[in-house]
Amino acid sequence: MKKDKVVLAYSGGLDTSIILKWLVNKGFEVICFVGDVGQSDDFNLVKEKALKLGAKEVHIKDLQEEFIVDYIFPALQGNALYEGRYLLGTSLARPVLAKAQIEVAQKVDAKIVSHGSTGKGNDQVRFELSYYALAPDIEILAPWKNTEFLNQFKGRDDLLDYAREWNIPVSASKSNPYSEDENIMHISHEAGDLEDPETRPDESVFSLTNSIADSDENESLIEIHFNNGMPTQVKNIDDGETISGSLNLFKYLNELGKRHGIGRVDMVENRFIGIKSRGIYETPGATILWDAHRDLEGIAMDKEVMHIRDMLIPKFSELIYNGFWFSPEMDFLLTAINKSQEAVDGKVKLALIKGNVITIGRESPSSLYNKDLSSMNVEGGFDSTDSTGFININAIRLKAHNLIMKKINPYKWRKD
Repeated sequence: MKKDKVVLAYSGGLDTSIILKWLVNKGFEVICFVGDVGQSDDFNLVKEKALKLGAKEVHIKDLQEEFIVDYIFPALQGNALYEGRYLLGTSLARPVLAKAQIEVAQKVDAKIVSHGSTGKGNDQVRFELSYYALAPDIEILAPWKNTEFLNQFKGRDDLLDYAREWNIPVSASKSNPYSEDENIMHISHEAGDLEDPETRPDESVFSLTNSIADSDENESLIEIHFNNGMPTQVKNIDDGETISGSLNLFKYLNELGKRHGIGRVDMVENRFIGIKSRGIYETPGATILWDAHRDLEGIAMDKEVMHIRDMLIPKFSELIYNGFWFSPEMDFLLTAINKSQEAVDGKVKLALIKGNVITIGRESPSSLYNKDLSSMNVEGGFDSTDSTGFININAIRLKAHNLIMKKINPYKWRKD
């Protein structure tokens, strides 16, 4: 009897290792897909482990460049920031992984895809909406929403017991229960004692950033160049070194951010399904880029375009967070955002020190800044008497409002 093929999004961690063995034991032919989005894994060991657990094939895809150029940088152009704090490192990685997984499924002629996301989290939504958007007829086998699987595994302790029963090597333990997701943009930390929002995370939790106490004492001076809102190179002002290429640039900023303790966020956020969760994030390089890009917009971007684009930021960020990257509304927003960035060219000078990203200068060939017009000392062709008419015109509706309110509620407006 021919076995059904399943393409499993595999990381080599606890959940997906258990799922792989469980699927094999249920009689599926499992093909593992491993996406390299910059996590610090030994992919040879990941492949070896998957094959030992019964995987028929293992497909490893290097997605780092695609992740940065097609997902992170467009999010940067739109200043994506979920609930004003989260830079969306995990959220942005899911569509690039889902896209590559569907490509593997089509290549091996598999009709089923699987993932290890739980039924309480956001990733199940991000993966599955992306699957359906890219392959509407695909079948999804999500173990953490499968009754048989759920009856067997009530939580992480059951997973660890199963791993011991089947000799599955895992790094997680009952004394180290953290759930982490790492890529070139960030690492997230959840679960364990972090589920208590009053508990300060131990310093051992962090891996991509130094603490402020252990960060460099001396500042680093850098210059980031942009074209159409996209970073093109980083220059170290201290030693003259220049780094170009999206991947090299990102890695370099990550290292600088790590040294200076930049990019830590501890927050309680609202998941798409309505549950609040506490997450610890480390996003060193992206934090530097976001601050530099936003500053350059101040000098190179038209006021009204900026204000309209800023109104879109919460919705743009929410769509990314909720898994709607491959949606018509996202196509619309990305087109609008891309248009807004056509003149966001130039460079921003930054000082990095003790968790801070400090802008110390900016320059743009598209600069809308006029020193003479802005000066408090030089009139610069601006006739100050024109402001009287400007104010009078804008005051017309305020005066009219006052008259109406006196008629509607005279007591509120009467003089004492």
